[in-house]
Amino acid sequence: MERKSITIEGKIISYNMAGEGSAVVLLHGFGADNNVWNDQVDFLSRNYLVIAPDLPGISTSELISDVSMEGLADVVKQIAEAEELDSIILIGHSMGGYATLAFAEKHPELLKGFGLFHSGAGADNNEKKAIRQKGIEFVRKQGAASFLETTAPKMFGATTKNENTGIYERFMKHLPGMSNEAVIDYYEAMMQRPDRTSVLKNAKVPVLFIYGREDEIIDLDKTIEQASLPSVSSVNILKRSGHLGMIEEPAEANKIIEDFLSDL
Repeated sequence: MERKSITIEGKIISYNMAGEGSAVVLLHGFGADNNVWNDQVDFLSRNYLVIAPDLPGISTSELISDVSMEGLADVVKQIAEAEELDSIILIGHSMGGYATLAFAEKHPELLKGFGLFHSGAGADNNEKKAIRQKGIEFVRKQGAASFLETTAPKMFGATTKNENTGIYERFMKHLPGMSNEAVIDYYEAMMQRPDRTSVLKNAKVPVLFIYGREDEIIDLDKTIEQASLPSVSSVNILKRSGHLGMIEEPAEANKIIEDFLSDL
């Protein structure tokens, strides 16, 4: 695995890269960094070129002025241009899925396929916006580190917490570095993102969906309905995962992603 970087607005954006072949870009979600994809990078890089960025303002990447979902989509495009890639398969986890949809809307010609991992196309409703606003207030009073420590446990399913405590404890000991400004900027960006169900309806490429049966962050019953919108989709449920299936059930997640890539 090679650590590389590009510069945007004079800020360093870092990413891990490994393998060769068709390019697969993996976008982590809020409250995580690109390390959540380590199992997938190791596995998929046997047959593909795999790129896993740290999103701006998270861990090894510096914060830029625009971390809207459209701004994150442009970051992915600039990485693709730096690596001289004509096309990519883009898979986004949670917030990374929101950015993936923005990319699919802005740059569909660059996609061979895309995936939503514990993510959906709907905008925040008023209840969710109120929760995020409370989170912003918490960060202003208690700081980003305390906020991440408070929210991170919610990303794991009951099975992981009860039976795979090592995975849970390792994640909690290595939470991503984020400033107060970065956390607030991302929460505001997610609050402002538009509904993009039309992107799924109009998708000209296959779309991968991966859900966790024990996910407490997204409503599985509501979100899974979106999987019927694309003309070609692959729908998968990780039975023992919460919101971090790539580390809660890595072998199963790897097989699902590999099968999707093979069909492409």
